[in-house]
Amino acid sequence: MTMFSKLLLGIVLSFATNLAMSIEASDKVKVTPLLKTQETWDGKPIVYPTGKAEITGMLIEVAPGGETGWHLHPVPSFGMVMEGELEVELKSGKTRVMKAGESVAETVNELHNGRNKGSVPVKLLVFYAGDTELPLTIKESPQH
Repeated sequence: MTMFSKLLLGIVLSFATNLAMSIEASDKVKVTPLLKTQETWDGKPIVYPTGKAEITGMLIEVAPGGETGWHLHPVPSFGMVMEGELEVELKSGKTRVMKAGESVAETVNELHNGRNKGSVPVKLLVFYAGDTELPLTIKESPQH
């Protein structure tokens, strides 16, 4: 499967998980649910922001040895690791390793840092369910 096909599949399935569950499978249509949850990976409930809704999709790449830096997301997001492995650590020390093919509901308002400890780039497909007045990501402030 080409990267474009994976990207397209991720987009369609992430926006339409509930719809996909109701699509009738056939020899021409394959339905593969990626994630259905009401909680982020660290066990907190997902709550949508109020205001004018805005969906944003991104392909994020982290080079071998690279890291995202400590940051948080004030809005819910859904991600899928397309290639590589990413270790995500919370300030509490809790970690999770996400591998190619895994989907996750990211943490909300929780400082975290992603590290690529592997030898190949990590490619993440991420969709944010945001608000036009809110940033998608906030970097850690110096006082933390």
